[in-house]
Amino acid sequence: MRLLQIDAFTDRPFAGNPAAVCILDGPAAEDWMQKVAREMNLSETAFLYAMGEGFHLRWFTPAVEVELCGHATLASAHALWEEGILEHTEPAVFSTLSGQLSAR
Repeated sequence: MRLLQIDAFTDRPFAGNPAAVCILDGPAAEDWMQKVAREMNLSETAFLYAMGEGFHLRWFTPAVEVELCGHATLASAHALWEEGILEHTEPAVFSTLSGQLSAR
């Protein structure tokens, strides 16, 4: 498991919109993800793992799971590229409660 904090919508440290991104080896228990999100205490914590041709992605606030979060989706894509899980030229494709999302 890798747990990162990424500032979306900025090119400077300590700016933008922060999100935690947790890269998992597989599915995790919902109560565990909720506890991690509460511990991170950011507006959203994203949890993702490889699934088929893309990644399964869920978002949690410190209190509840949410159906969609744009900045945490972008932070998740950034994490995949920066960690070398995807090449920078590959799109990040996510399966979410809101349907399929992708970032380039």
